[in-house]
Amino acid sequence: MSSDSRKLLVVEDDPGLQTQLKWCFEGYDVIIAGDRETALNELEKHQPPVVTLDLGLPPDADGTSEGFQTLETILSRWPTTKVIVVTGNNDRQHALQAVGMGAYDFFYKPIDAELLGFIVNRAYRLREIEDENQRLHVPGADAPLEGVLTASPEMLKVCRTVEKVAPSDVTVLVLGESGTGKELIARSVHSMSGRAEGRFVAINCAAIPENLLESELFGYEKGAFTGAVKQTPGKIEVANGGTLFLDEVGDMPMPLQAKMLRFLQERVIERVGGRQEIPVDVRVICATHKDLPQLAREKEFRDDLYYRISEISIRIPPLREREGDTLLLARVFLEKFSKSMGKHMHRFSKDSLAAIEAYPWPGNVRELENRVKRSVIMADHKQISVSDLELGGAGVDDTRTFNLREIREQAERQAIVRAMGHVGGKISQASELLGVSRPTMYDLIKKYSLK
Repeated sequence: MSSDSRKLLVVEDDPGLQTQLKWCFEGYDVIIAGDRETALNELEKHQPPVVTLDLGLPPDADGTSEGFQTLETILSRWPTTKVIVVTGNNDRQHALQAVGMGAYDFFYKPIDAELLGFIVNRAYRLREIEDENQRLHVPGADAPLEGVLTASPEMLKVCRTVEKVAPSDVTVLVLGESGTGKELIARSVHSMSGRAEGRFVAINCAAIPENLLESELFGYEKGAFTGAVKQTPGKIEVANGGTLFLDEVGDMPMPLQAKMLRFLQERVIERVGGRQEIPVDVRVICATHKDLPQLAREKEFRDDLYYRISEISIRIPPLREREGDTLLLARVFLEKFSKSMGKHMHRFSKDSLAAIEAYPWPGNVRELENRVKRSVIMADHKQISVSDLELGGAGVDDTRTFNLREIREQAERQAIVRAMGHVGGKISQASELLGVSRPTMYDLIKKYSLK
């Protein structure tokens, strides 16, 4: 974006200041508007990337109501526009209120041409970076697996394991806390396997009453019990040629575990009330948040079934152990829900980003998604605050080492990941936050295998 093609809208009702501001920006295509209606018309016509906005506009030149209404309209209709609010000296409250609504920055009168020019140039540079990032962004191109978003080494290791395991037909056990995305990993195993064209059939063993789970899994013959008015195939039979996903397998009742073990060993089933053996070609993936070896020791889960379903085990780390993923996922969810609810793009405040980082997320990705969704619904302004997220106190895992080199590298890596998370992955802004040059930033990203 060359300087002679840069459009700048100056919203100011004072003719003297209009002339002064136009003089400040000789290298720009400056458009002048003296009131809200004219400003919105010029925005519609020229769509300038940067706007300077005086809050005192007619007919409320001595107040701020017109200015705030203009700001709100600009941010709702042109959310990527960088608005620099110009307000009276010592009017800090209104300046902060404007930034809270989504303004890029503020500036106090009287006008300092050099300082205001610096703020405008910085706003343009940021807009250029965002435009470049948008052009280069290809949805899903950097996703390690379909539907999986991560930047953490821990989760990338899980993705590499899935890629290795998926082509085989081994039974997979996915382990992880509630809300970590166990079914998403199971679906990735299915979609990358030779059975991808077959059905993916999921059943939650904890959500179905014990007396119904057997018939749900194995099906039943007509007349097998009261209400069985026709022959009905079960989930295992329906998944023939595809993948059966048994979620929360640790809650499967003991009597049914023996029948499941026989199916896994012989790959045949018998419907409830039937005697015919039905061969089934199906891959089985199980998932649980429970400690199955401990349950086996307590005789609450069959150890032979445990060994059968855990030919390959994949542990999904909790969100608190996935370095860099919390902010990455929060931003993705924010964009997703803003669009789906027909709202203009929200953004997180600096305090809310810090709170998201510090919070331990006991409910993992599911809790993060729900909190962001609720904040989009409840937020009064474009900027999401800590109160909108309803985050309480946060705990931090402090695992210490005495090796100075390791301490330095850990701190350096964490600082890079935090900086990238706070600026949405924009390298130029991250390097400014860290106080290093862009070439140094690229070297650090390469050193720590960060993308």
